[in-house]
Amino acid sequence: MKKWPQNPVIYELNTPVWLYDLSRKYGGNITLANVPAVEWDSLAAFHFDGIWFMGIWERSPLGIRISNQDATLRSEFLKALPDFADGDNIGSAYSVQNYQVNDLLGGNQGLAAARAALSIRGMGMILDYVSNHTARDHPWVTEHPEYFIHGEIDDLLGKSGYYFESNEEIIACGRDPYFPPWEDCAQVNAFHPSLRLAVIDSIRMIASMCDGIRCDMAMLMLNDIFSHTWAEKAGIVPTEEYWLQVIQSIRDELPDFLFLAEAYWDKELILQQLGFNYCYDKKFYDRLLHDQADAILEHIKGDISFQNHLVRFIENHDETPAVNAFPLKKSVIAALAMSTIPGAKLYHDGQFEGRKVKTPVFLRRREMEFPNEDQFRFYQRLVRIATSELIHFGEWSICDLSGWNDNPSFQSLAAWTWRKDDQILLVILNFADQKSQGLVKIPWETVAGNSWRLVDLIKGDVFERSGSEMVEKGMYVDLESWDFHLLWFSKRI
Repeated sequence: MKKWPQNPVIYELNTPVWLYDLSRKYGGNITLANVPAVEWDSLAAFHFDGIWFMGIWERSPLGIRISNQDATLRSEFLKALPDFADGDNIGSAYSVQNYQVNDLLGGNQGLAAARAALSIRGMGMILDYVSNHTARDHPWVTEHPEYFIHGEIDDLLGKSGYYFESNEEIIACGRDPYFPPWEDCAQVNAFHPSLRLAVIDSIRMIASMCDGIRCDMAMLMLNDIFSHTWAEKAGIVPTEEYWLQVIQSIRDELPDFLFLAEAYWDKELILQQLGFNYCYDKKFYDRLLHDQADAILEHIKGDISFQNHLVRFIENHDETPAVNAFPLKKSVIAALAMSTIPGAKLYHDGQFEGRKVKTPVFLRRREMEFPNEDQFRFYQRLVRIATSELIHFGEWSICDLSGWNDNPSFQSLAAWTWRKDDQILLVILNFADQKSQGLVKIPWETVAGNSWRLVDLIKGDVFERSGSEMVEKGMYVDLESWDFHLLWFSKRI
């Protein structure tokens, strides 16, 4: 079992799509069992702490039929893949029929080979667990219907797609309280004691295959949310939270196993308290997308123990590709911000290359795109910094900023710094469409009394500054719109 560092860096791979691309590249059938060593080496070159293999489990054949008949989904498939054919739809990665690795991807033995390849290169493996629902043709539906939310005949005859019939049982389709159901899924009952024990057994089995799991829509299993969603159909609310019981059971056996929560609706803190190592920070993503420097700084000024256990991202399989979501210069600033604050960092397959087409999690292949070489080189440098010992183990602090009565543009700036022993990194970002100036105070007293050479690790710019001035008065900064400094400190000899 891998021992995870602080502030880990994780890379999400859409596994079937990645293997399809490799098969096309090498002219043969590439599975997890026979990925060429050079491909593992290319991932290891980024010094990722872990690879999230999204979409490896056996998917639902019934789900494939349902989704191929869905006009909205077919429209999405054709948008992402203009030459889409029915065979390209392998079913939703989150409509899991069985927690066994799909044979087409190499099966459980292939996954073991992949884990070994990662391990010898210092990387851990993260897999998915879908807590809220199973596929409608999951074995539990017929073998243990008591694990699921049940309805009455009126429910079945009511809104189409909310319930289905299985062996004379009427079972709810999986959903959250704010959107229509996922028609290819069956809703488990988080309050049922036997379901919880079965989940613990499932995760124990998955934990024997990897170093951590990403729990899909984890907040849906919280007592208050589940009760709100299903009311009397769920039964009596248990005294113990679902995740506390599940996580503690696994941790008793595997204390280093990593639990990562997909979480929304301001439920990150409670999920951390229930045992999750890291929770999605969707609010930070939204603020990068829509807000200015003051709101972004306000968000990351929270308690450091809370900040340390959030997952920062600007792209994943659910979000719009970053190059489409953000204007070009703003996407660079967003990437710099997410990569240089405390917490886990999550990058997505295609983000480094500037891929513009979002591939639905149903598809086995994606549209061919030419990589953006400049963006790839930028991420090579940035991820090297995000994976450094300084950011893994250093001390982090937000810098004070000031300006002048006739020039308040400093309010568009954000700055923070890392320190570990003699290593210091200063990050300054301009979150504005216009030039901004200000004074940035360095919080480390040890900087005073020395002269410093500051090297921008991305752009290569070099500055010489007085340490005492930077600590006492502040370092003068003049940045163009959506510009930045990523400055490494070294003492002048």
